[in-house]
Amino acid sequence: MSQTVATPNTVNSLTALLVPLADRSLLLPNVAVAELIAYRAPQVSAGMPAWFLGQIGWRDLNLPLLSFEAASDGQAQVGSAARVAIINALGGRAKVKFIALLVQGIPRSVKVGTELLRADVPLSPLELDAVLIGEEVLKIPDLIGLEQRLEDAGLI
Repeated sequence: MSQTVATPNTVNSLTALLVPLADRSLLLPNVAVAELIAYRAPQVSAGMPAWFLGQIGWRDLNLPLLSFEAASDGQAQVGSAARVAIINALGGRAKVKFIALLVQGIPRSVKVGTELLRADVPLSPLELDAVLIGEEVLKIPDLIGLEQRLEDAGLI
């Protein structure tokens, strides 16, 4: 059974991105993604959590590359369509403006109305909610929680 989720937005629609991962799709506001770049192997360090894939260079910055799947009780996977989404940091940390997120393919743009249908599915850690767009279940990620994991691990 689904429920309607009313968004607090006063506009009629919002441009969002459907971001494909290896085992689920995320729904992010378009403004959360600064850029999509080709996947390149990160600089790795021994003894790091499985969700931390290493550091990658972007615009003269070294960014932490994360696997959302591994951070939310799944497995990190680098498929043939792997890309890196540069995400605007939301946590308000002065030294952290962006994080890099491993994605599987090219996100697609979609207009989201002021009401979404809630999907009645189990949520994994770092998932705030799940919604339906058509027949597709999309997870709404906790990006601030993901940043907090970086801080808790001493990586930022």
